[in-house]
Amino acid sequence: MTKYTTVDEYFAAQPVEVAERLTSIRKLFHTLLPDTKESIRYQIVAFSVGGYYLYISGYTHHIGMYPVYGIPELEEEMAHYHGKGTKDSLHFKHSEPLPMKLIEKIILAKDKK
Repeated sequence: MTKYTTVDEYFAAQPVEVAERLTSIRKLFHTLLPDTKESIRYQIVAFSVGGYYLYISGYTHHIGMYPVYGIPELEEEMAHYHGKGTKDSLHFKHSEPLPMKLIEKIILAKDKK
């Protein structure tokens, strides 16, 4: 198993299309919250938001984002993206456009927690 030490290393290890999607989310974090700290935790990308962490990771068929609990006002919007058998993670399929407005709402909601 590869041990990543930086977000750039993690992105570089992904297929180009996955890295581009991850980069879009990364840019959104830094646009919304310019002081966002990013790191590698549990061998995936972590963003420090409002005293918590939001994680993103690249997979063969989707981008994962977690944890997304504690945002009841967005539950209906997030329902389509919940990973199979979980309510704490979202799966953004590569076959679908990234829901950037929803991701923005999640980032801002977690920042307020």
